[in-house]
Order: sequence, then C-alpha cells, then structure tokens
Amino acid sequence: MRNKRTKFIILTVLAVVSLLLLIEKNLAPGLSSTPSPNRSFELLRIIVHYIQNNYIQEANPAHTMKGALQGLANSLDMLSAYLDQEGVIKYSQRMESEYKDIGAVLYKRYGSFPQVIGVIENSPAQKHGIQVGDVISALDEKSPQIMSLVETNLHLKSKNEKSVRLRILRGNKTEEKTIERASLFKESISFTPAEGTSGILKIHRLYPPSVKKIKESIISRLRSAKNPLILDLRNCYEGDIQEAQKLINIFLKAPQIGYFKRKEEPKDYLVCPDNAELKTLPLVVWTNQATIGPAEIVAGVLQEFKRTKIIGLQTLGLTAKQKFFLLEDGSGLLLTSGIFYLNSGEKLWEKGVKPDVEIKREDQSNTTYLRNSF
Repeated sequence: MRNKRTKFIILTVLAVVSLLLLIEKNLAPGLSSTPSPNRSFELLRIIVHYIQNNYIQEANPAHTMKGALQGLANSLDMLSAYLDQEGVIKYSQRMESEYKDIGAVLYKRYGSFPQVIGVIENSPAQKHGIQVGDVISALDEKSPQIMSLVETNLHLKSKNEKSVRLRILRGNKTEEKTIERASLFKESISFTPAEGTSGILKIHRLYPPSVKKIKESIISRLRSAKNPLILDLRNCYEGDIQEAQKLINIFLKAPQIGYFKRKEEPKDYLVCPDNAELKTLPLVVWTNQATIGPAEIVAGVLQEFKRTKIIGLQTLGLTAKQKFFLLEDGSGLLLTSGIFYLNSGEKLWEKGVKPDVEIKREDQSNTTYLRNSF
C-alpha cells in the first residue's frame, strides 16, 4: 500500500512539474509566473514529503491529482484553466448554438465566488429574479470557489434543458434557486429600429458567422442612413478574435488596429485591410461590465480611432489570446498566451475600455442608454 502511495505521489510531482514547465514556456508577458522554478520545485518536494509522512489517511489519487492541476492552472490568471474531460468537450463545442444556458454572465477571480455581472434579457436567469451583484456560493451542490472563470461558465452550459441549482448570496440573505437551461438566442445578432437612430445592432455572441449575417441582411439598409447606428455589445461575453477584426473592419479600414504581445515572440498584429462598408455612418457603442474579450477589443479599437462614442460602464479587460493543450487523459489546459494592446501601446488587459459617457450602475435601462447616446 505504501509503495502504491509513493508511486502516486511521484506521478503527481512529475505531472505538476511538467505543467510548471509548460506554463513557464507559454505564459504571456505581464502575467504572474513562478518567481523561480527551482525554488518552486523544492517547495513542492517538501510539501509532498510532509503529506507522505504526516497526513492522517491515504489521499484519493484522482481527486488529489485533479486538485493539484486545477489549482496550479486556475490560479495563473482569470482566463487560464485546467479542464476535466467534460469541460474539454464543452470548450471544444462552445461555438455551437445547440448549447443551452441560464443567461447569467459571471465574473470571478481564483479563490473567490463568482459574481453575476450581467443578465441576458428574457433568459431563465432573469425570469427567476437573478440580479447583477448576486454572488453564487454553490453550483449543483459544488463549490465554485476553486473553479476558474472558464469552468464556471462551462458548468452552466448543456445540450439538454436540465436545470441548474444555485445557492445565491444577496446582501445578508441566502437563496436557493433551481433554474432551467434554455436556448438564449435564435441568432447571434439581432437588429431593431429605435427612434432617432439608424437602428440597434445587438451582438449576442461574437462567433462566426455573425459578421457574414450582418453583411447579408443589415448593411444594405444602412448605406444611406444618416442617424447614428447603435452597436450594442452589452452582455457580449463570448466571441472570436478574428470575428472581432471583421466587425471592426465594417466601420474602419486600417493597416494595423492593435496587437497581442506574447512571451519572447514577435508582436501579433491585427489588421483591417478591406474597404469599410459603413466608414461614414455615425456610430455609438453600448457596453457594460459583461462586455468581455473580443467585444472589448471592438469597443477599444473603435474608440481609439475616434470612430465611436462609448456609452455605459467600464469593461473588465479580459482581452487575451489563449492556447489550448489536450492532455493524454482527455483533460485539457487553457493558457493565456498573449495580451492585447491598442496601437497607442495602451494595454487593455485587466484595464478595460473606459466609456466616454458613464451610465449609473443602478440604471442600466435601454431608455437611459438611448438618452445618453445623443
């Protein structure tokens, strides 16, 4: 039994050391890393020695291994994550529209409970009274405290309509809610008229073929428009960087719009080389704290090029590129490999996009946004 336990501990050490080396090789500049690999390995050896000789019972190998890998990867930054086999499948299929969700946009740092920063209109979460600011202390009886932001959001997704059980902290009160999953959007974009504007173009998910649909069904009616177009990026927390480039290119043409800075590699420049079909149309962008990732890049670039006015709340700055590594057992590692900078050299990572006109947090209605857009 002791030989079996020793073998397991050795395998755990080797796995964690391998992960440390992989992380050290791929981690983006500006992110926290181990200060000294040799020092970290020595500390790891000491900890394993104490566990081996002093822990009251034999550790569960699978549970201990997963906990070690999860803690190591998830603590790097808000977007890096260790994913189990189920998480890998959901991550690989995240662009598919078949996935159902509850409609709550979450934000969390490692070691903290996730907090609701956005609620999708007409979603199950909204219908069940979920509010911005709610803290979630349990997901289906699991503590999300050691989960990554990616794991937490993936947990809410499923291809069936099975309900999710949430324990919610709101002020001094604790509530238990069972919320069904549902399809949140028929399409990744929507377009609605609004008085005094050329319309409101809402981006729900910035995945392909969003821009293709805009070009096929919306641009033709905007070419002769004179009033401002509202580009609504609120609660757009999922997306693809290349799709963000294509969306920006509808409104401006530029040889360089920003870049990703990577570890010991040349800058990865983003370009908008095609003719901008709506380059003269007045534009207003709406944001809130649930405007995340590629949607933040869209807002930040258009603002820097003085192509738009930003209305809303400052975004969170989760503007990074990631690499995914499939591990031998079917689990996976998601590492932040580059962070986004505007042409000016200003870093958006963990800083976000500051609005030109800030909306009060307690009044996020469409009416308030429209009133402040002119």
